[in-house]
Amino acid sequence: MLGNDDKVTLDRIVRKSEKHIWVALRLLSPESTGEKTDASLRVRPSILLQKCTIMWEPSLKILGSSSDYVQSNISRYFSDPQYYFQVNDQYVRNKLKVVLFPFLHRGHWTRITEPVGGRLSYKPPIYDINAPDLYIPFMAFGTYVVLAGFSLGRHGKFSPEALNWLFIKGLLGWLVQVIILKVTFLLGSGEAPLLDLVAYAGYTFTGLCLAVLGRIMWNYSYYFLMLWTCVCMGVFLVKTMKRVLFAEVRSYDSSKHHYLLLFIALAQFPVFTWLGNVSVNWLI
Repeated sequence: MLGNDDKVTLDRIVRKSEKHIWVALRLLSPESTGEKTDASLRVRPSILLQKCTIMWEPSLKILGSSSDYVQSNISRYFSDPQYYFQVNDQYVRNKLKVVLFPFLHRGHWTRITEPVGGRLSYKPPIYDINAPDLYIPFMAFGTYVVLAGFSLGRHGKFSPEALNWLFIKGLLGWLVQVIILKVTFLLGSGEAPLLDLVAYAGYTFTGLCLAVLGRIMWNYSYYFLMLWTCVCMGVFLVKTMKRVLFAEVRSYDSSKHHYLLLFIALAQFPVFTWLGNVSVNWLI
């Protein structure tokens, strides 16, 4: 409950506020109201709005340019996530063939462009077999975790904690692949959206699923399948990086980029060996 002194103070505050509001309304009132006020104190709302617009125009321009800059950089490095999920059954089948059997791919490796809004843009995966997608990497990653857990179960080592470690190990392997591709682009003075790199790195799990499945069915087939999928992934990334992504580099240094492509191919062996070694200890 409020005391008498508090009520008096509150009443004074309300009265002062009403007085200030009344003065403001009188200053903004047009001449047609007929009130006798000093002409120098009367300001038309249109004039006041015009002055405020002129005063804030430079700031609005700065904010507008900053917003355009941020939006352009976001679209440049992250793209539209929905773009990477525009797939169908035919694309998935053909993409798996390209990733697992790149030697049989007789078409080109260049992405198809189309004019959109006055500029060239890449066609979505459903219309271009060379476009990256995130549907296959996510499905392959989930399948890899399930198959790895099933492999541990066959040896009596399965546990919920082990499945969690396999999940973390897969994410770390995916991150390592992204870092490898990103470092390659930085050294090669190239640029690519981050989600493109995430998609290309995620295709690693398609080959790993095949290798882990081979270990479950026949233990000795694992080594052949691991070597095959590792080589195929290296060839796929080299072909893709060379034809699709390095095409954006303005100054092409042949010898330097060849070494970078060789680095991508050789880096697949330790990554595949680490991820393919399904065990409770995820560090090895």
